[in-house]
Amino acid sequence: MTKHRFTLSNTVGLLALCCLTTMAFAQSPSSKYYEVRVYHPTPGKYEAIVDRFRQYTTKLFEKHGMENIGYWTPIDTSRKELIYILAYPSKAARDTSWKHFGSDPAWRAVVAKTEANGKLVEKVDSYFMTESDLSPAIKLKKKSPMRTFELRTYTAQPDKLPNLLTRFRDHTRKLFTKHGMENIAYWTTAEKEGVQPKLVYILAHPSEEEGKANFEMFRKDPIWEKVKADSEKGGPLTVKVESVYMKPTDYSPIQ
Repeated sequence: MTKHRFTLSNTVGLLALCCLTTMAFAQSPSSKYYEVRVYHPTPGKYEAIVDRFRQYTTKLFEKHGMENIGYWTPIDTSRKELIYILAYPSKAARDTSWKHFGSDPAWRAVVAKTEANGKLVEKVDSYFMTESDLSPAIKLKKKSPMRTFELRTYTAQPDKLPNLLTRFRDHTRKLFTKHGMENIAYWTTAEKEGVQPKLVYILAHPSEEEGKANFEMFRKDPIWEKVKADSEKGGPLTVKVESVYMKPTDYSPIQ
């Protein structure tokens, strides 16, 4: 009898966990327009550009209606990059905000002061995104100890993005949670007409080592192995998967 009660209790617990996980994702995506920007500093100026954002840039972004979502640097220290995400009410609002930011006398004074000995940025990469219905509500919160984040970008096989999104919607996100990975946000890129968007998402881990270990458990999970096999009977769903492990800066709204 005790054994039966224990089994029933655990079954109810698992069902409750499943329901809570489903509820966490059951929401309409935000209409915000997102931008990922990757700064490649001039050699020797890495710390200077990171510090300029700390002291000046993020505040001026806010002044001009740009929402700071997160700021990160790669854990791989050979990658001298500052990666950050901004949000805007719309594409038009984004363009207006950047125009006003660029002409702001306060910003011009910052540039003159911080670049007295040379430019800080060699190149800026940028791409735009809209929030996917896969995404939980994006929460700008800080946790202690500070988490490690992973930015993952999936390039789907031609015409396979809907299949990939369905797999994430029905299975992948829940299995990430099962294996100790925290779903932070999911987007699809805004592309030119006729170009298939990419899936971009962020996970949080206690550390890079634990993130990689949890991913390995995820890949070996019999449930995932079956889901992957069933969903790829017509061939693989992705062409390329890119991953960057990152640590948040001390001024990042998400930590």
